[in-house]
Amino acid sequence: MPERDLYERIIEIAKRRGFFWPSFEIYGGMSGFVTFGDLGTRLRRNIEERWRDLFIRRQGFLELSTPIINPSRVFEASGHLAHFKEYLVECSRCGRRFRADQIIEEETGLEYVEGMTVEEMVRIMEEKGVRCPECGGDFKEPIEFMTMFRTSIGATGKETGYGRPEAAQGMFINFRRGFELAREKLPFALAQTGRVLRNEISPRKGVIRLREFTIMELELFFDPEEPGCARFEEVAEEPVRILSEEMQLKGVREPVELRLREALEEDLIKTVWQAYFMGLSKRFVAHLGVPPERQRFRAQLPEERAHYSAQTYDHEVLLDRWGWVEVAGHAYRTDYDLRAHAEASGLDMTVLTGRGERVLPHVVEPSFGLERLTYVSMEYAYRRVKKRTVLSFPRDIAPTNVTVLPLVTRDGLPEKAREVYRLLLDEGFLVDYDEKGSIGRRYAKADEIGTPIAVTVDYQTLEDETVTLRDRDTWRQVRQKIEMLPGLLRRYLRYQLDFQDLGEELK
Repeated sequence: MPERDLYERIIEIAKRRGFFWPSFEIYGGMSGFVTFGDLGTRLRRNIEERWRDLFIRRQGFLELSTPIINPSRVFEASGHLAHFKEYLVECSRCGRRFRADQIIEEETGLEYVEGMTVEEMVRIMEEKGVRCPECGGDFKEPIEFMTMFRTSIGATGKETGYGRPEAAQGMFINFRRGFELAREKLPFALAQTGRVLRNEISPRKGVIRLREFTIMELELFFDPEEPGCARFEEVAEEPVRILSEEMQLKGVREPVELRLREALEEDLIKTVWQAYFMGLSKRFVAHLGVPPERQRFRAQLPEERAHYSAQTYDHEVLLDRWGWVEVAGHAYRTDYDLRAHAEASGLDMTVLTGRGERVLPHVVEPSFGLERLTYVSMEYAYRRVKKRTVLSFPRDIAPTNVTVLPLVTRDGLPEKAREVYRLLLDEGFLVDYDEKGSIGRRYAKADEIGTPIAVTVDYQTLEDETVTLRDRDTWRQVRQKIEMLPGLLRRYLRYQLDFQDLGEELK
């Protein structure tokens, strides 16, 4: 039997340990939908909170929560009804349908097919002999397909609605209220996390491409006459690997490493706010475990860019099976959206600046896919140590902070272990308790689900109120008093202490 690749190993762990699995399993499943179990839900929430802390709280930005279903006039104004379409191809023999650019990429190994014209895709399919992967049949001519979910609002069904494919329009149509809440000063930002819907034609990459997923999105509104970013110096010297439009058009496939200040000076990035968020994005993804050399920012070519974008950089991560995969997009949307909604609604979207002039703000948008980041964190946490699987999550995103284990299930040890468990629960930690099987098997389970610290209650605990703490990544052990655990563990999870600071090391 051939060895499973890393993606298959992650999926197996995800299903067995309850991180995530295909939805609607009892009815045979449906591609493009995934259900997150307890561990996966915690992991997603911790990643989301890390994003919220870095991109909202520390910036002093404002957070919204807006409806998933929008009336059609919102997307008529935004241009989505006219532009949010993809080309599909149908097999003339078996009738299976595929997204044209994706089937070409999968069958030929070509990249960036999404930006090609339909004529170019037809030519490539003919030249490369692209056939249906299910039955080998020929494909019919590509046709356009609207990838937004359509529904009816209300009992009469006369009001057409669409599931939002992005969260952005909720920020744009609430711009005026946001500006008031921001004390009527530019720059300011509105952000939100929430579910979005995209009726993908043929999602074929598991959790990487879904029809329903969570987006973490931020719209930064700034004065185009005074576009400066006061916090840019915090990231100005951050090196990033960039693949610009010009490089790609010249056939260059390897990115160049530049500091963000240099990328701005060379006009590779159009706005300083875009550069600032790219710097934050790199640090955020690095914190999830992805090293700098496996991250890059690739500029979308003009044919790829969304209708509202003057420039978009995809933040991509290198994955074992899928190659370079987008985990975030950094778009310069200019004043497109505010202007479109102003024209459609008849409301004035201009604001008064400190200069006494009225301007229509421009917008920079960093947008992240939470499910992709969740998978990325699992792949980069995965390692094998002495025939054991370990998920070495960063301490602050691990789905469980600590597991409490009685050495054996007799002589009062389980009762004492449950006291420790309840103590840590009451202190707000994500705690697991496990007394099933040998202590070695329980350590192995804790390692496989990524728990940073295991606390073992043994016979010495009954004598002196101390416990053993075991490190997930090094398997080193220290001894510490129970009463000291909450304070020490809290500082450890915040990266204020290292493992050796948690107690006296055991030999």
